[in-house]
Amino acid sequence: MIIIRPPGSISIQNLHGYQKEIYIAMEKSPERFVYLTSEELRFELWLRENIIKAALDLNGSGAVFTSFQYSTFNPAYWVKGNSGYLLRPDVLPSQAIRDIFINGSMYGFECSTAMVLIFYKAVLESIRESAFNHLFNNLLVWNWSNDPDLDIITKPGNQFIPGDVVYFDNPDYRDPIWRGENAVVLGGNKYFGHGIGIKTAEEMIAGLNTLRIEGSTRSAYLLNQHSRLNTRYLFQFSKLQRQEQSS
Repeated sequence: MIIIRPPGSISIQNLHGYQKEIYIAMEKSPERFVYLTSEELRFELWLRENIIKAALDLNGSGAVFTSFQYSTFNPAYWVKGNSGYLLRPDVLPSQAIRDIFINGSMYGFECSTAMVLIFYKAVLESIRESAFNHLFNNLLVWNWSNDPDLDIITKPGNQFIPGDVVYFDNPDYRDPIWRGENAVVLGGNKYFGHGIGIKTAEEMIAGLNTLRIEGSTRSAYLLNQHSRLNTRYLFQFSKLQRQEQSS
């Protein structure tokens, strides 16, 4: 359910593609999505659309799925440390994040890192670039490590909205790197998980089931939780606000 305070509205006739699908999913959900303005809602629709687009871009980027031991990041932008990849001090965060999606063949990482990178790319496309470079000027990337300004909220729930990140648990994994798969909800029962690709939920589970210890009878399953960005915080830096002010 979508609630705008004070009362306002967005015409669904003016929405298309991913944004229309996202809006319908939110409106049908028993969860309450509360916004202070219709512009804040428009920003969330746009941000979620950019999360989906970033997931599709990463899928086609050529980035490899691998563990930290064998990981690679373009050394022109990143320096490998004990706990992740640190942004070089002589490059802009926006340049470094875009490079991952442009020169994906130079990168290798696992699925949780992929989700954080997708979030960064979506935020970059949704807020002013100057604000992005100010907020994220000391990036350290690996696993779920993220800058506090990339406020990722994870909570229980099984009402997934396109643009959410979910987790397919694989309790009897054979190799620790396949203990589960983080995935972006694309809509239409499609998910993107780095290392598995774009699959239905059933296909994700079937894929993980091939990666269990021998003799396992416990299936992988979709966990009842979702991870989302703090839209209200990011909205203050929105490109949409700048466009409206200048029009």
